[in-house]
Amino acid sequence: MRLCGPHVSNALRSTRAVKPQIRCLATPSSSKNSFSQTLEEGPSLDDFIADRVSDRVVLGNAKLCVPWPRLPSYLKTSIPKGASFSKIKKDLRGLNLHTVCEEARCPNIGDCWGGKEGATEAEGRRAATATIMLMGDTCTRGCRFCSVKTSRTPPPLDPHEPENTAEAISRWGLGYIVLTSVDRDDLADGGAYHFAETIMKIKQKAPQILVEALTGDFAGNLDHVSVVAKSGLDVYAHNIETVEALTPFVRDRRATFKQSLNVLKRAKEEGVRVTKTSIMLGVGENEEQVVDALRELRKVDVDVVTFGQYMRPTKRHMKVDRYVEPAEFDRWKQVAEDMGFLYVASGPLVRSSYKAGEFFIENVLKGKGTEKRTKNLIADKVLESEKLQA
Repeated sequence: MRLCGPHVSNALRSTRAVKPQIRCLATPSSSKNSFSQTLEEGPSLDDFIADRVSDRVVLGNAKLCVPWPRLPSYLKTSIPKGASFSKIKKDLRGLNLHTVCEEARCPNIGDCWGGKEGATEAEGRRAATATIMLMGDTCTRGCRFCSVKTSRTPPPLDPHEPENTAEAISRWGLGYIVLTSVDRDDLADGGAYHFAETIMKIKQKAPQILVEALTGDFAGNLDHVSVVAKSGLDVYAHNIETVEALTPFVRDRRATFKQSLNVLKRAKEEGVRVTKTSIMLGVGENEEQVVDALRELRKVDVDVVTFGQYMRPTKRHMKVDRYVEPAEFDRWKQVAEDMGFLYVASGPLVRSSYKAGEFFIENVLKGKGTEKRTKNLIADKVLESEKLQA
């Protein structure tokens, strides 16, 4: 189509009226001048050479920075090493066993696996502690504080694990062993019989070793708790982890505070000599909530409680609310002891399975055995005396 006459002039006028469209991939900075001025006012090359620069360097927008508590010095630990540490790690790899020490990134791994400093090899092994994690390294739950892998369908159980675990433990020559596990809600019994079989095999191979089982809640099925409690163990442990009010925010939704109390109560009813639990501090709890939790634990006759600092494993997990001072841990230890707990371990680096606590429990258990034998001897003497008088 050709345009001529007035049509041409109209078309040209409309073309001139349209303003050109400019595409910008980025908007120009409004702070260009201020940025240039900041550079001009900043340190020069001569300042750096003369070492006159400020000690404080701010990256990014200082107004948007939110202060976050730095890791205190008392929470920093040394790199694990030593003959006992190396041997335990080698045996674990050879038998395809897992430990919560590694999976949960415990800060005490060097202390617990390293045994007793300056002792003989046998003494060092006896003083060492490792917490074996049964039923694989993949949990069916997703607590906000825990770094263990999670899946709805973890791999099937290893039928050789009870035997391999018992073999490794008898080989180490330990005096005290802790068994724990991931939660296995995919199994009909939650892994209770697998737990019990492992304990029985350990007692067959090394009857002198004291066994602590740190179990889950078996989805509230107390019959499964009884299976583990009657397997021959010495200490039944189950962690409430936090106070009742924070349980829904800290633990998996399938775990409840009351359910955990019922687990500890049933274990005691089945005749377990020592029951034990653990509480993390620094997740947002207050003093009244902690005291209430301790009262509930005493109602179900829990013997041992440990307090430790919550440490954020990765950025995907819940943040630390605060770092609790060592003096406050000391105060909670005194409070719990005054309430009648048999033993309390309380400190920033204390964990549910901790060597110092286990050493004490070992002595308590042996002491209870001595006390029982003494009472029997006294009773026999009394009967003998009564017969002679008759």
